[in-house]
Amino acid sequence: MSVSGELSSSAVEGLLHDGKLAGSWVLDGTRSQVRLTTKSMWGLAPVKGAFGQVRGNGTLSAAGQATGVITVAAGSLDTKNKKRDDHLRSAEFFDVANHPDITFTVEGIRPGIGGATVTGSLTVRGRSRPLSFEARVSSFDGAEVWLDADVVVDRSDFGLTWNQLGMASMRNTITIHAAFTRS
Repeated sequence: MSVSGELSSSAVEGLLHDGKLAGSWVLDGTRSQVRLTTKSMWGLAPVKGAFGQVRGNGTLSAAGQATGVITVAAGSLDTKNKKRDDHLRSAEFFDVANHPDITFTVEGIRPGIGGATVTGSLTVRGRSRPLSFEARVSSFDGAEVWLDADVVVDRSDFGLTWNQLGMASMRNTITIHAAFTRS
């Protein structure tokens, strides 16, 4: 499989408008990654983790209209610290007993700065918020496309407000590498 480098906005526009990306796509969970980075200890200590279970699919029409969903198992977060991971799974954070999944529902994709602008809705703990972000697009021999993005979210927007003594940042960065294959 031949994968080219990152595509420019005009290259993405060309692929969207000529219908070459049209069809159904499946997220390859074994080659995709969703990582979380935040700061703790009043911004002095970075906390990094990765979600071990991610799945998804999408459809792109010949006219360039995109729909789809990416689902992340909230309980699969691994920060390499069992006590912290258990706390993150608790009702004070992700509440995985009641809200096992984090979902991003794709409502659109269009050419954007450095590749594509992806729009949709992020749902965490049963709270949905609109979300739009810039993604770098790498492609593609007709069977595969990659989207890479760094998305900053405020966890309080989703009810994740636990913050003992103000030591945990509300701003978090979600880093996404989504490898889609044609289905």
